[in-house]
Amino acid sequence: MKGIGSADAVAAHPDRPRVLAALGANAEALAADGAVGLSTSCGFLALYQKELEALSPVPVATSALLLIKTLVGKKVGVITASAANLTPAHFAAVDAPGDTPVAGLPADGSFAATFLRNGLTLDRDAVEREAIAAGRALLAKHPAVDTVVLECTNLPPYKTALQKALGIPVFDVLDLLKSFHARL
Repeated sequence: MKGIGSADAVAAHPDRPRVLAALGANAEALAADGAVGLSTSCGFLALYQKELEALSPVPVATSALLLIKTLVGKKVGVITASAANLTPAHFAAVDAPGDTPVAGLPADGSFAATFLRNGLTLDRDAVEREAIAAGRALLAKHPAVDTVVLECTNLPPYKTALQKALGIPVFDVLDLLKSFHARL
């Protein structure tokens, strides 16, 4: 995205006017190039769902967090790249309960080193262990959770391992995009 990066998105209190202006400009440019729908690549951009919908000339899906409101009758928990930065405002922006249980990957872990601090290598096995540990911590703290949504676009490779380890359904941005694409 021209004008913003991961540090702009994964923030509890981003520079909203600047980020929204960049998102809006990118939406206009992509629509002008023929895009019929837009998705962002970071779950934290849920914060801009309604505003970007209003600005964009085409439909928008910003975050896997949009799935939460569609999982009717489920007690949803979220695994996120950064629990410290995922706020009730992110959930409110996609009409999800602000008290949705959350577990984050470790701030000093392998995932954070690669994806949040722009590392050049990925230890896939370490990230899988971190994701499973976060899922287990989520269920230990919130035993009523019966479904997990992965906030981060970089977590889908670990979905199968999480479902096996946790024994409950896990949804990710790819699930969101399948249904979004079908509606376009």
